[in-house]
Amino acid sequence: MLLKDIQDIFRKELQQLYSREEIDSFFHRSVEHFLGLERFVLVLRPHISLTKEEEQPLFETLAQLKKEKPIQYILGKAHFMDMELVVNENVLIPRPETEELVQWILDDVVSLKSEVRSQRKDEKKGEDFTLHPSPFSILDIGTGSGCIAIALAKHLPAARVVALDISEKALEVASDNARNNQVDVEFIQQDVLSPELELDEFDVIVSNPPYVREKEKDQMKNNVKAFEPYIALFVPDDDPLKFYRAIIQLANSHLRQKGKLYFEVNQYLGERARELLKAHDFSEIELRKDIFDNHRMLKAIKK
Repeated sequence: MLLKDIQDIFRKELQQLYSREEIDSFFHRSVEHFLGLERFVLVLRPHISLTKEEEQPLFETLAQLKKEKPIQYILGKAHFMDMELVVNENVLIPRPETEELVQWILDDVVSLKSEVRSQRKDEKKGEDFTLHPSPFSILDIGTGSGCIAIALAKHLPAARVVALDISEKALEVASDNARNNQVDVEFIQQDVLSPELELDEFDVIVSNPPYVREKEKDQMKNNVKAFEPYIALFVPDDDPLKFYRAIIQLANSHLRQKGKLYFEVNQYLGERARELLKAHDFSEIELRKDIFDNHRMLKAIKK
């Protein structure tokens, strides 16, 4: 069968579920993944023909897409901040909004280093420095695929990065991703809601915890609620900030003075999360919008 005919079948079979742009993206990603052909191949070779063996994984992918399974789970990989990550049903698929959160942290760290260098330039004669006697340290809570921790470790190679998750299977995925991206991250299996959590002190704590209320489930697409891990998504309607409360309490004990706490938040709960930080005596609290103009990121400083 001609490859362009298979593309037409993708468009016809999926048109009720996805936009034309999404369908073409699924098709080209599948062709590149299974056949090693880049997306412009049909422009250069419009009459390329496939064998039955070559067709099979494309039609199997189409069958799964019709069930609304995310393309990232079908192909077993996702992209995040120029990295390729392994993903499966044990971890959330990394989102572009989370990339913004990571970039915020990186921008703040670079700004802090520049400020300290400027202050010490004369007395240190331009020598390099560390922000503390011990390595600059970051804790990622609810790491999932490891996307936040791994991206931070990749861009801040001198930092100590620790990542925590309750799921053993998620940590297996995250460990594979750290190894594949050649970064050093310390992984810990632990429930952040446990009162017996023992950790060191950190300069930065970051978390993208579960924050979708049960009542919001009907508003979500099937490819999310039917396939992505429930435990990483949903919280009770009557206590939607349970993880934020636990992480803030942890930060009171394990975040250094003047250390920074970063959250990804439910766009409908940003103000409530901000008030929770105020109630726990955090300062310089900033609620920031994402690329979709939703309040999705919070930063606060420990006094």
